[in-house]
Amino acid sequence: MSYRIETEGDTMTAWLGGELDHHTAAQMREQVDAAVDRLKPHQLRLDFSGISFMDSSGVGLIMGRYRLMNMLGGGLTVTGCSDRVRKMLMLAGLERLNILE
Repeated sequence: MSYRIETEGDTMTAWLGGELDHHTAAQMREQVDAAVDRLKPHQLRLDFSGISFMDSSGVGLIMGRYRLMNMLGGGLTVTGCSDRVRKMLMLAGLERLNILE
């Protein structure tokens, strides 16, 4: 799992790469949460364009960051999903949250 976190204005973007599974989701969660706590962005963007594989742990990662940003009064956007990842997110019902780009 690789990641890069950058901020521009009040938006923080986390570019994720590699496999997002139960082994790597915890590390990614810790890194993103620490950056959100430190930088206090209004908008968090998770860019999945580098994800080659994702299991249900990825859904959990997204839902946790969605709740975190809601508690902080901000928003979450998920971008760059492959067709396979998008299908998984749709099956999980995440389209109802209006976070998928």
